[in-house]
Amino acid sequence: MQTYSYDQLYKFTHDILLKLGCSELHAQIGAEVLLSADLRGVDSHGVARLSGYVRLWEKGRINANPSIKIVHETPSTAVVDGDGGLGLVVAPYAMNVAIEKASKAGTGWVSVKNSNHYGIAGYHAMMALDHDMIGISLTNASPLVSPTFSKERLLGTNPISVAIPANEEPPFIADMATTTAANGKLEILQRKGKDAPWGWIQDKEGNPTTSANGVKDGGALLPLGGDREHGSHKGYALGAIVDIFSAVLSGANYGPWVPPFVAFLEPDPNPVGEGIGHFFGAMRVDAFRPADEFKSNMDNWIKRFRSAKPTEGNEKVLIPGDPERELEAIRRAEGIPLLQPVVEDLKGLGERFGVKF
Repeated sequence: MQTYSYDQLYKFTHDILLKLGCSELHAQIGAEVLLSADLRGVDSHGVARLSGYVRLWEKGRINANPSIKIVHETPSTAVVDGDGGLGLVVAPYAMNVAIEKASKAGTGWVSVKNSNHYGIAGYHAMMALDHDMIGISLTNASPLVSPTFSKERLLGTNPISVAIPANEEPPFIADMATTTAANGKLEILQRKGKDAPWGWIQDKEGNPTTSANGVKDGGALLPLGGDREHGSHKGYALGAIVDIFSAVLSGANYGPWVPPFVAFLEPDPNPVGEGIGHFFGAMRVDAFRPADEFKSNMDNWIKRFRSAKPTEGNEKVLIPGDPERELEAIRRAEGIPLLQPVVEDLKGLGERFGVKF
């Protein structure tokens, strides 16, 4: 592992995005969103994915200069067309629309079509916190997941993130895939040459496997729960809800028609919609009760759960968002560690585009 400062990785990412033809503003937003994943310890969705976006751009599947716009709206809802742009840029635009609508109507709900992979779900949900709002962020993704009892890949990892403000305590931030693990975690295991835990993957015949290459070999990720006895039907339902809200509602591709993130796989020649879909929500706390009262109660909620008696061998009970917040403080001070294969990949990217890494 080699460690790099946030500023160094931000500048490199920003400069690469400029080389693709992104505007200065979009390069700034895209770099910030991408690097937020590395800061929060979601290494699978950070700078390690930069070359993946570049390959999609080279294949003509990402528009570096999109005309992002609202194509349908009511006072509290909207559909945004991302014009094939970087999801890293389209998603903040759409979340800002949700926040603006919530500021006037109390809540704002925005579904997005014609976008691409948007980084970590948590970044977009957290945008609402500065406005005393609850933020919600969902996206569908490449079909790598088999529904319970199936061996077909019909859903993505389809994450859900909810960010809830507090007062003295840090905010509550849930950010999770609706599968037992995100595909990016498999990529990390592959780079390390390690096996995956039982319950993450099934092979192409539907049998459990620990091979980190199981999905590459034709298998599938499993819904949250792993199998029916451990509640995979609930993970399947959650992933389906994300898919419907993100894509069926907006006019994006859904289910097995969602375009793959990897550039070596071509999108379905008969799409049912446009690009990848997202869904965002912003809820103004004072549309329900005074914000100070709510945030005081959230402090109380967090303190009570944090003080819960831990089971033997465990130090403490965590609140969603604790590990990422603690790691972000460390990485801002000490730098972001990158695996050697990621370093070599970024160096190669820099050489191709004439950007110093």
